[in-house]
Amino acid sequence: MAPRRSRGALASTWRVLVGRPLRSSEVSKERITPVEGLSALSLDALTSVAYGPEAIIVVVAVAGSGALHLVLPITLVIVGLLAILVFSYRQVIDAYPGGGGAYAVSRANLGASVSLVAGASLIVDYTLTVAVSIAAGVGALTSAFPSLTSATVPICLGILAMVTVLNLRGLGETARAFLLPTMVFIVGLLAIIAVGFIHPLALHVPQPGRSLLPSHVVETVGVLLVLKAFSAGCSALTGVEAIANGVPLFKEPRAARAKRTEMLLGVILGTMLLGLAELARRWHIGPRQNQTVLSQIMGMAVGRHWAYYIVSLTITLVLSLAANTSFGGLPVLASLLARDNYLPHLFALRGERQVFANGIWALAAFAGVLLVVARGNTNSLIPLFAIGVFTGFTLAQSGLVVHWWRERPARWRRRSAINGFGAVVTAIATVVFLVTKFTEGAWVVIVAVPAFVLLFLRIRAYYTRTAEELGLGHHPLRPEAKRSLVIVPVSYISRVTEHALCEALSLGQEVIAVTVVPAEVDAGDHRAAALAESWAEWDPGVPLRVLTTDYASVVVPIVEFIDELRATRQEQIVVLIPVTIPVRSRYRILHNQIDLVLSAALRGRDDVVVARVGLSVAAAEAEAAAEAEAEAEAGEGPGEAPAEGRAETGAGAAVGAEAPAGAGSASPAETSTDTSRGEDPPRSPP
Repeated sequence: MAPRRSRGALASTWRVLVGRPLRSSEVSKERITPVEGLSALSLDALTSVAYGPEAIIVVVAVAGSGALHLVLPITLVIVGLLAILVFSYRQVIDAYPGGGGAYAVSRANLGASVSLVAGASLIVDYTLTVAVSIAAGVGALTSAFPSLTSATVPICLGILAMVTVLNLRGLGETARAFLLPTMVFIVGLLAIIAVGFIHPLALHVPQPGRSLLPSHVVETVGVLLVLKAFSAGCSALTGVEAIANGVPLFKEPRAARAKRTEMLLGVILGTMLLGLAELARRWHIGPRQNQTVLSQIMGMAVGRHWAYYIVSLTITLVLSLAANTSFGGLPVLASLLARDNYLPHLFALRGERQVFANGIWALAAFAGVLLVVARGNTNSLIPLFAIGVFTGFTLAQSGLVVHWWRERPARWRRRSAINGFGAVVTAIATVVFLVTKFTEGAWVVIVAVPAFVLLFLRIRAYYTRTAEELGLGHHPLRPEAKRSLVIVPVSYISRVTEHALCEALSLGQEVIAVTVVPAEVDAGDHRAAALAESWAEWDPGVPLRVLTTDYASVVVPIVEFIDELRATRQEQIVVLIPVTIPVRSRYRILHNQIDLVLSAALRGRDDVVVARVGLSVAAAEAEAAAEAEAEAEAGEGPGEAPAEGRAETGAGAAVGAEAPAGAGSASPAETSTDTSRGEDPPRSPP
């Protein structure tokens, strides 16, 4: 066998990007530690300090600068809710170490229907998390470098592509790659907050951008305004649930490590929120044109010098990487839904890198659409953002109340009371979000969640119906062998033709080669007659059936011939399509046109087995060289042809053979035969 050659520049580049395939025994290398959990599953929550406090300030600012003092008390309430959520999700981790978070809790305690609402809400939340995180990161970048504002969407999509590829490599590698910027972000922001408290460096320096505080009071301070500000600020709590959703991603002991990460997240996030809120209150930070609240606080604390720009770039990077939280959570959730037959089973399949690659691709696609539609504007996405996650918060804590009531472990009343209080508060926040943000885009979530639930139910109904029709779980009749009739489409005689006929003779008791010619041919076009004459001279032991057609299509006559055979014969019909496997993938388009159209025409049929048999050009070349060497040793000249042989031989004839496509690039000196009943062979294991 000849050595395996490159599969092409594209395949080689992709292998470099995503890495080599991992064995099942190597999966443990992709598990994460508590500290790595901060970069893998907690960046969404940690970086929400970039838009959570700003969301509060934007709401209270409509009541004038005098209402900005409300930022701190509202933040205190939010931090209290954060403590309840951290406590609750640590309990979720203990009770449901298999992951799934709100979906798993709801399924076990509130019923399947409610769990689907939780699952749909989490999917919406994860998708929005990716879009909001990247948009916030790019927003911080354009605040520091306003000249980049016009390139917001391309930058967003570029960051999305980078995060997607990193996650296709595996969560462990991604977490380790993001660990340094995560630590720089945490330490840098805490240092800025400390400098702001102790000795701000540019407190009285004019800030860029026009103030957006209203010149007159638009709305008075009231209960509704405070509730709106509280609900808006609760966007800072998104991502708290991701650790409980991704417990299987941690190293053993998984539950203990996940709980440790949850506690670290709560302490760090609470400290950041309180620090930023106090500085915003002290310095009367309000909304400004092209300036985020975080950018203003940083500018006042350390000045707009090299330190400001370094920290801004770091925060921009980490804000964008916060999308990684969703890439760690949604694929796991989608795999659980797929195992419960609520999503296509392909979402439960792991890729070569032992990750749920289909979930990663789906998340990237949905988030990309959102970024394009919203033009990378964080404020356009925030109204949609927290509804899904707070629905999940409410259902998870409600489910825990039922769980404690059923199990009644030690101190179950206290636990149940805390979870019940948290469920009430998050439910209120969800309702306020829906009411106040409905016309700003929250209606999209109200439509999306039921649409996902309906999709889940339809998929489940299909799988249930199909399982009954196919007799899944029941013993069918004993299999019986059938005689096989193999049909081999040919256009020329070549080594590919010979190889296909050899395989056909080994597969079936009867083999028929077919070729299609036009009913009316141009004068001087003797290809059909020449093929028939060459076939008779070659005499491969397989009859050649010449089919004529009045049309340009070569597929219709072959399909009609199969229909004629099916009407009169009982054998299993196998259509074996010869394909040429080029040495390099860029040559694929030059071969195998019949395979493309014939496979498509037969894909939906269950009475025909469609198969391909491939021969690589390199293998044909090696075979020709071996024959020439054997002839030379036997005393024959190199230019002489054997007494009996093909009308065309060698690599050139193999390339010229009309052998249908789709075989893909394979290694030289290798041949392949793959079969499927009525459809293309699957590219991944079932």
